[in-house]
Amino acid sequence: MENELFEILRYGIFAGSISLILIGLYAALTKRSLLKIIIGLSIVDGGIHLLLITIGYVKNGTAPIFSPGYEDAAAIMVDPVPQALVLTAIVIGFAVTAVALSLIIRLYRHHHTLEIDEIKNLKW
Repeated sequence: MENELFEILRYGIFAGSISLILIGLYAALTKRSLLKIIIGLSIVDGGIHLLLITIGYVKNGTAPIFSPGYEDAAAIMVDPVPQALVLTAIVIGFAVTAVALSLIIRLYRHHHTLEIDEIKNLKW
């Protein structure tokens, strides 16, 4: 019973992360406001983080620390690589979002609009 509940929950998290990625892609590809596009890309970023953490999870896993007496515990250790990648990706995603928002502020001050179509039609 517990294993079945765990698998249902894990597939639910997979479905949730994939739906976050799809919602973010929809927002990034269909919206015309630069601010909405940046928000959509941030949602995609969060969905990818959730997906990577879910992939790296091991049920009843232990910390990846080798200790005396636990030589054959490597089979139940949680993989630390997805966790490290996600921590790095969170920092990089935050920095990219901050730079993108600062560029949006500059564009708004110069063109007085955030709509892509209006900015393309303006002449320098």
